[in-house]
Amino acid sequence: MTSSSTITTSVSSTTMRQTPLTCSGHTRPVVFLAFSDLNPDDVADYYCISACKDGKPMLRQGDTGDWIGTFEGHKGAVWGVDLNSNASKAATGAADFSAKVWSAANGEEDFTLQHKHIVKTVKFSSDSKHLATGSNDKLIRIFDLEQHDSPLATITGHTGSIKQVAYRDGDRQLLSVSDDKTMRWWDVERTEQEVHKVTFDSSIGGIELASDGRTVTVAHGNKVSFFNAETYEKIREVEIPCTVYSASLLLDKKIFVCGGEDFKLYKFNSETGAPVENFKGHFGPVHCVRFSPDGELYASGSEDGTLRLWQTEVGKTYGLWKCVESVTSGEAMANKAEALSAS
Repeated sequence: MTSSSTITTSVSSTTMRQTPLTCSGHTRPVVFLAFSDLNPDDVADYYCISACKDGKPMLRQGDTGDWIGTFEGHKGAVWGVDLNSNASKAATGAADFSAKVWSAANGEEDFTLQHKHIVKTVKFSSDSKHLATGSNDKLIRIFDLEQHDSPLATITGHTGSIKQVAYRDGDRQLLSVSDDKTMRWWDVERTEQEVHKVTFDSSIGGIELASDGRTVTVAHGNKVSFFNAETYEKIREVEIPCTVYSASLLLDKKIFVCGGEDFKLYKFNSETGAPVENFKGHFGPVHCVRFSPDGELYASGSEDGTLRLWQTEVGKTYGLWKCVESVTSGEAMANKAEALSAS
């Protein structure tokens, strides 16, 4: 596959061009992706899993995109994927009305969690003891992964299909977004009731909880908004030149990336909302984008069936990117003249 080849970039003082690693293998649109946490003691520092309409989610080495394995067993498009913190387990949600939990080490299915409709999202709790799922039947289910015959809890309240869920606050709360254009906070520790709701005026593409556990990034319509998950206040809202489906925030660099309908990837300053750069990233709409856990790259998945990896800092040696110093033509001529005069 393309990502197994080293890309050598010549770094000059004038221009540095973004050169992505293209991870092929999927045969239909890539609709979601997730990274594991950083695990420096593992063979790979971190891993990436991708969801695809071909029904075959794939596991890859996170920093290179190299294919590790394919989880085979679903009989329909896979819409949601997740890895637990140490990448020992994978979870998938699909159009065959099921969620599955897998061993990430050998690719074997551990068990199936049967649902009554298409499963759009899956999310492990931080301690890997529970799995939250969201379905087109408008229900959120929480499963105990030790005793998984039936849901530990079933949460009602949304009036549209569930698009994404995320644990927060030490797994005491769950965040969810839905086709009903709302983002909701749920108390899953005690009451299983709604704590707060934010309503948007356009469809929500997806959410991401930042590494601080407090900042929620929401892609909706042609905007990316940031919320304080503890106070529910909107921090900032940035307009994007197209309908945006996914966004990811890198807090320490004060940037976010996003993608959507116009095939492009956009990078913005997250504090000022100022655009940093944009470029054509794919040959189809961008469905998902995420920063790696170390922040050195971000991955994007598209309607074109590819997963691509992009450097956060272009020109840095990392993973399969090998960057070498070069000189401009003017510098080269000056060096040649100096050599001739000294001879």
